[in-house]
Amino acid sequence: MDETTRPPGRDPSQSREPSNASDERPRFETNDPSTGKPGQPYEGHTRDEALALAEEARGAFAEWRRTSFAHRAGLMKEAAAVLRRRQATFADIMTAEMGKTRKEGLAEIEKCAFNCDHFAENAERYLAREPVDLGGPKTFVTYNPIGVVLAVMPWNFPFWQVFRFAAPALMAGNAAVLKHASNVPGCALAIESVFREAGFPEPLFRTLLIPSRDVRALIEAPSIAAVTLTGSVEAGRQVAGAAGAVLKKSVLELGGSDAYIVLDDADMEKAARVCAAARMVNGGQSCIAGKRFIVVKAVREAFERAFVEAMNAYAMGDPRDERTKLGPLQSVKARDEIHDQVRKSLDKGARLLLGGEVPEKPGAWYPATVLTDVRPGMPAHDEEVFGPVAAIIEAADEAEAIRIANASRFGLGSGVLTENLERGERIAAQELEAGMSFVNANVRSDPRIPFGGVKESGYGRECSHFGIREFTNIKTVLVEG
Repeated sequence: MDETTRPPGRDPSQSREPSNASDERPRFETNDPSTGKPGQPYEGHTRDEALALAEEARGAFAEWRRTSFAHRAGLMKEAAAVLRRRQATFADIMTAEMGKTRKEGLAEIEKCAFNCDHFAENAERYLAREPVDLGGPKTFVTYNPIGVVLAVMPWNFPFWQVFRFAAPALMAGNAAVLKHASNVPGCALAIESVFREAGFPEPLFRTLLIPSRDVRALIEAPSIAAVTLTGSVEAGRQVAGAAGAVLKKSVLELGGSDAYIVLDDADMEKAARVCAAARMVNGGQSCIAGKRFIVVKAVREAFERAFVEAMNAYAMGDPRDERTKLGPLQSVKARDEIHDQVRKSLDKGARLLLGGEVPEKPGAWYPATVLTDVRPGMPAHDEEVFGPVAAIIEAADEAEAIRIANASRFGLGSGVLTENLERGERIAAQELEAGMSFVNANVRSDPRIPFGGVKESGYGRECSHFGIREFTNIKTVLVEG
């Protein structure tokens, strides 16, 4: 898989990839983003070892698919318990490897545990047989597992994005193998240990520490039935192409440049708080973070004042301090590319309202930044900026705001800020071209509702009954008496 993708932080295959020849054992180096100092190294798997582990997972699937939902649910409930018992340790690993603040790390682990509980409690209902009345023979639709699902995952939510696929996949009766981002090997191995400690069969879920160049061989392996990827658009194209060439199902969650429309009847203080929270989740390193804030001209100045104040509350600090709201970015390279996007936008006429300067200290630090007068042709307008940089775009009225929001190659999340709930619901439900649209709230994922996008943000859905059915054989059965 190609590792030169945009944005740099979201490609699950990039970031300190091993440079060994394919027949040698790779070695994965980690770095602390808050200091730039080297962290713990990890020895990886050769390609042949990875293929053998995938084959073992296929063998485990043959037995696992015949287990009851009650049996699977008991183990998945125990996985949730393991996550909660080891919550602090897992949060520490995330901070050390990708710079996540401790507060967000603890919340991420609890979200994973909730997700495990949710699918343990609801998988049987989500996958229940559905009778079809043909006026005669007994007919129904059943949802059967399909095999081993290969997951290619990114670093920015290193536990949540894995459990988001793994819990429903395993509860549906599938097996899974994980190729995680190369800068979070400790997280990848920790996730495998959760399922091991919970009592799942050892080969059923395996972490494969491999470089991205070996992903294609796995996709093509007979042991792999399907692939899911969260990452950049370019990585998605390559995975989809490789999977399509061997006629295997794929689900892709790719980039986003989420637009939030601020209408003239919005409460500016409330809108600013929602938009700041949307922009700054995970230090701005989120596919569903708000990135473009399209403000009706009549309230632009008022929104700018309130928004700058709200964004200014996200001060940089030690990510291990639970009071910190903005830690480092995942790497100095990613930080420098984000700053380059800001600089180029300013050179093209954007104005800086907050931040925009690289701190003079070691580590991958970048402040909360607000740009205004953002227009087409600027990176802040046209590209996904994967960091704490907000772009304010002026619109003449509601119609133009909707047009600007939809004039993007992405379509993941979107938001509407208004005091007229009927108006907001209409725009969210009917007008915005995105997989998710929230009114007066920042977009977020939840196991109870479908998650995914349209256009270059990918296809397929995760979470809810839509997500668990993605990797099943939706099978029609007819029984003639």
